[in-house]
Amino acid sequence: MAITIFTLIILFFSIAIHEIAHGSMAYHLGDPTAKNEGRLSLNPVKHIDVFGTIILPLILLIITQGRGPIIGWAKPVPVNPYNFRDRKWGSLKVSIAGPAVNFLVALFFGLIIRFIHLPENLLTLFAIIVIYNFAWGIFNLIPIPPFDGSHILFSFLGEKFFKVKNFLRQYGLFILIIFIFWGGLNLVFLGANWLFYLICGSIPSI
Repeated sequence: MAITIFTLIILFFSIAIHEIAHGSMAYHLGDPTAKNEGRLSLNPVKHIDVFGTIILPLILLIITQGRGPIIGWAKPVPVNPYNFRDRKWGSLKVSIAGPAVNFLVALFFGLIIRFIHLPENLLTLFAIIVIYNFAWGIFNLIPIPPFDGSHILFSFLGEKFFKVKNFLRQYGLFILIIFIFWGGLNLVFLGANWLFYLICGSIPSI
């Protein structure tokens, strides 16, 4: 039970720093929208999305009887790309910032696991941090709106792909739900486990 609670806390804060990274990059590029709305904060209440942060994780928790995998998302930070100094690549930079921060957090704790002998309890907690930050980074790179992968993809697609973009924007949430409940999360965590092994040199025992 304690591990489940810690996992939910780690998941939520991984999501929060992800959104803060988006807002911070936007602010760095000249857009103060997220900062003005108080979204550059670790206060969890600022980032709650009713479905993505509360309902979905609870559903997954119940369905898997607490074993996971559990995933979710926060309320996206507001961004106004017209304020960016870099109009061409600003949106791409903001989109990449979120997953990049999660990968950096996972890398930091993963290297600690690899090179420092840790007590068993602390090793388990650090392993959860690594796995869920890798998983959240990978999950967000899926090219389905509203995730970052779609914004990254759209940055490279020309106007001739307007119908594809419009279709994904219109039905993205439904596609995402189907992806989650038809086993897509297993692929996400398979990738996270592979990255864990690559960085930590061992298979996660959580």
